[in-house]
Amino acid sequence: MDIRFPTVPEERPRILVVDPNKTNLGVLTRRLVEAGYRVSAADCGQAAVAELHRQPIDLVLAELYMPRMSGADLARVIRGEAIWRELPVMLITGKSKPAGAVEAYEAGADDVILKPFHFEVLFARIERRLDRARTLQRLREDNAVLDARIVERAIQIGELKDQLAEVKSKASR
Repeated sequence: MDIRFPTVPEERPRILVVDPNKTNLGVLTRRLVEAGYRVSAADCGQAAVAELHRQPIDLVLAELYMPRMSGADLARVIRGEAIWRELPVMLITGKSKPAGAVEAYEAGADDVILKPFHFEVLFARIERRLDRARTLQRLREDNAVLDARIVERAIQIGELKDQLAEVKSKASR
């Protein structure tokens, strides 16, 4: 589904909104754009997966109860792919069935939000999930730098050991 939105600066996170109800999809999309997010929209789980393959997404906000592929099923697909494993997934539902929320969490959803909700609370929860994802990304990058330094130091130590062995060999002659 291709929806045109006002231009939002590229540095803002991109949220994928998934809802088969066109009214709900439109309201969520409009409110998120007004809050400054870049938004992609999908009307079913299969379209959401296609959108995930098409462009980088920072957070998925999906309806829990959808035909064919539920929000929990979508979360399972996302968690099953290494490149999306840590992508924040938030599911929304108007049904307060504990079993549905439990299934969503077991499928890998990060949050389940019950309707009706206040958009300010939704935005705060979104920001919390995005902050966590950014922190994990920074930790991964920092760990990669540290791993490279460890390898560099190990090589240096190996070279020093070789030099020391050579000096010892020359001294013993």
